[in-house]
Amino acid sequence: MRRVTVAALVLGVLGTTAAPASPVAPAGPPRPTGYRNAPDARPVRAGSVLPGPGTYTDSIARGETRTYRVRLDGSSNVFLSAVLAPPPGAAVDVVDGVSLSLRTASGLLCGMRADIRLYGDTARPVADYVSRRLEAGRDCQEAGEYDLVVQGVGRDGDAGRRRAWRWDLELGYVVEPAPGPDAEPPPPPPPTAWSTAPPADLGADAPGPGRAARGGTGFNDAAQLAGAGTWRDELRPGESRFYRVPVAWGQQLFARARFGNAAAPPGRSALPDGLRLALYNPARGAVDERRALYTGAPATLLLATAPAAYANRTEGTSDAVSAMRFEGSYYLQVSLDRQAPASVPLALDLALPSSSAATGHEGSGLGAGPARGDAAAPGPDPVLRAVGIAGISTGTVLVVSLAAWPLLASRLSRSRARTRPRGRHARGT
Repeated sequence: MRRVTVAALVLGVLGTTAAPASPVAPAGPPRPTGYRNAPDARPVRAGSVLPGPGTYTDSIARGETRTYRVRLDGSSNVFLSAVLAPPPGAAVDVVDGVSLSLRTASGLLCGMRADIRLYGDTARPVADYVSRRLEAGRDCQEAGEYDLVVQGVGRDGDAGRRRAWRWDLELGYVVEPAPGPDAEPPPPPPPTAWSTAPPADLGADAPGPGRAARGGTGFNDAAQLAGAGTWRDELRPGESRFYRVPVAWGQQLFARARFGNAAAPPGRSALPDGLRLALYNPARGAVDERRALYTGAPATLLLATAPAAYANRTEGTSDAVSAMRFEGSYYLQVSLDRQAPASVPLALDLALPSSSAATGHEGSGLGAGPARGDAAAPGPDPVLRAVGIAGISTGTVLVVSLAAWPLLASRLSRSRARTRPRGRHARGT
């Protein structure tokens, strides 16, 4: 449980004959804005046919299964995504989310499911996809009707604490032509080596004012960040902001989120996983995530990807590498815990160095805008990846007061369950 400090509210009573004045609510940061759907999204119901590429809206409840029919051809790769968007401030549980799968009409599973969970107790949009990739020897290669199955998941029991929920759901349907055996030029080999160390010029202009960027509420209104540099924004408690970054074939993305000095949590404790930096690919597939304690002190999170390469979808040596399979717009999501007492200044440093080993393939990019139309050596250092997934910045840990330890001990078992990035087992499909 989180440590909550309850302050007594003292009301003065004035001995007058006039009607008492209405109490004035204490000033605080404004409530975050909810997820904005695509302007051309079409509402659908369970059992509906998704007629083709585009975005669709529905809602789903915990314990509910909703099935949508999709008609696939025999010549395209298909990516079907789900964005679960609980309203800001909603009561959520660490395991709330949805399970996403693609099946034949007879129930055969096409690839693996995507497990999309909140992995925290702050409401924010979470997303991932399932896919049908055309390749000899794989299931689900035939043209025909398939089922997209979405299941609302969460903990049962203890009804007094586990609230029933029904949240907005946005479905994405993207296709890309499958490359033929005589594709010109042929797909290049996957990248074999790259550096996970950020380039020396990452955030080189950080001491200056930087460029202002107002992050969006999700994928559809994400702020465009065009290339390397530093952008500055501000996060309100319980808020997620999205930014769109174009990534070309062969480019790596280095993204560093620097959270400035802010108010300490109530009781001078710490908020586990209170700061988050996540990355999604152009088809809304989860790439990776970093997390850190929120203490009110400055903290830094860094994401470093493999070079974007078409061959990553078949030759990727990890889930995060496999997800770097497109060129186009990648999406950064930065989130602040709902129990943070005040807004936090944010600086985003970006670098996009190129690797020639991953270039040379002509394919359809997925990312000029919201994903709704036609669809593109060892992996990252395991030590860096492990530290990032654990989400605990050394600098942040050093400033945590002793009051945080009872809180952290009570959350230890939950934290262990959340160290694996969401949806990872769905990659490679």
